[in-house]
Amino acid sequence: MAYKGLQAIKSDLGAEVNNQEATGSQKLDAMRSYAQDGYTLVFGHGFEYNDPAAELGPAFPDTFFVTSSGGKTGPNVGAFRFYLEQGFYLAGYTAGLMTKTGKVAMIGGDRVPSIASTFKAFAAGAKAARPDVVVIEKFTGNGQDVAAAKQATLAAIGEGADFVIHQANAAAQGVFDACKEKNVKAFGANLDQNSNESGVILASAIINAEPAFVALAKDVKEGKYKGEVRLTGMAEKSIDYVFNPAMVDQIPVEIQEKIETERARILSGDLAVPKDEF
Repeated sequence: MAYKGLQAIKSDLGAEVNNQEATGSQKLDAMRSYAQDGYTLVFGHGFEYNDPAAELGPAFPDTFFVTSSGGKTGPNVGAFRFYLEQGFYLAGYTAGLMTKTGKVAMIGGDRVPSIASTFKAFAAGAKAARPDVVVIEKFTGNGQDVAAAKQATLAAIGEGADFVIHQANAAAQGVFDACKEKNVKAFGANLDQNSNESGVILASAIINAEPAFVALAKDVKEGKYKGEVRLTGMAEKSIDYVFNPAMVDQIPVEIQEKIETERARILSGDLAVPKDEF
């Protein structure tokens, strides 16, 4: 997702781009290296990059450090606040309308504020559709551990969940595999995962990174950017909730209409989906 945003900056603005994966103590070093090499804009994709960005900002005033989520800012330090909660709310609303057991589940990898906030939105959507719904939440502590994600999902299904959403990053396949094994429906997250080979994904709550990345990079290029947290959501086309075309016929028309009504309320501003501030 972030890579697509980076490539859009390259194609739309003619920028020289580079990227790498960096975890743990590598985060600070990687971001520092890009600044030392003269890069004007350095993105850290995830809440966990916000602290390193805030630390490096004062030392490299000619480089802008921007993270996808996070609340720390400075003159050259900022963050995207993708309003993914809007998509998660609609997924929860769908699950609440369609659950037969009255129980739905959320499976997370790392327990970080951005993930916790999307889970609260999913639960809010489920309860808006069905106030007595039980929302099961499980974290594995590792967004890379496919086996742990599968076991957590199987446990949630064992407790009665018949719809599952995830924030498990690379470990999402474990969630989908468990759902396939137990004939339970799942939701994709962050990316459009509707075509996953498991065949269990009813819809996906997705981030369209390209418009937000390009708009921010353009502001940096034109000298207009100031460190801030930018909230970008469905109205800006940065967030969407997309039904799986191969499974949409399994959603009764009257339920689809209710979901579209909620979508319209979000877009009009009549419905402010709950989100944490962090």
